[in-house]
Order: sequence, then C-alpha cells, then structure tokens
Amino acid sequence: MRLLHTMLRVGDMQRSIDFYTKVMGMTLLRTTDRPDQKYTLAFLGYGSNPDHAEIELTFNYGVDHYDLGTAYGHIAIGVQDAAATCAAVKASGGNVTREAGPVKGGNTVIAFIQDPDGYKIELIERDA
Repeated sequence: MRLLHTMLRVGDMQRSIDFYTKVMGMTLLRTTDRPDQKYTLAFLGYGSNPDHAEIELTFNYGVDHYDLGTAYGHIAIGVQDAAATCAAVKASGGNVTREAGPVKGGNTVIAFIQDPDGYKIELIERDA
C-alpha cells in the first residue's frame, strides 16, 4: 500500500493554489473541473504519484468556507531549516502559528503554519 494524496476542501481555489505554490513551493500538477457535478480539483505536491504523495484541493461550487471540526490535526512537511522556512512563509504573506523550536519533551525542531482555509501544516526539521 502507498499513501497517494490528502484531500482538503477549500473556499477559494485560486487563493489556495497560490498559497501552496507561492508560499509552500509546491507545483500545481493537474486540475479537473466538473461543472456538471459542481466541483473543481487541483492536485499539488513536491513531485507526483507514485513517487510522492500529493495534496488534492477540492472546491465545491457555492461553498466559500468549511468548519474544520476538532478531528483534523495537520499535514506534516519535512524541511531542512524550520526557522528559515517560517521566515520565508512570513515574507510570502503566510501565517506562522508556532515558531520553530524543539517539540515538547524532545529535540526535534518543529514549527506550525496555517493555510488560508485554516488547515495546520507542521514543519519538521530534517536533513535532506
């Protein structure tokens, strides 16, 4: 088995594509518009399936926001330098919700950012 993608419902497709490409450095891999079914999909990532997992953004026509609920946690992305990534996210207009620092009770350096729809993204510092 292999993790293929994570789907996130978004309220503004272009705003979300801009965030994941311009702030997070992902590539827009493909889009699908289904007007008869009233939704649009965009797949983004640092590479495409099957070598890399992707994020699937889903925009349902007429829905501009979602309640995230309490079950969703976060997406995790490995980075070489969490503090530098936070600085780049802020410089690009992104929202850092936890600055880079060691995880409670450990040594791994993490940070958290938030996308325009409120989804949390954990940055985990790792060697290349």
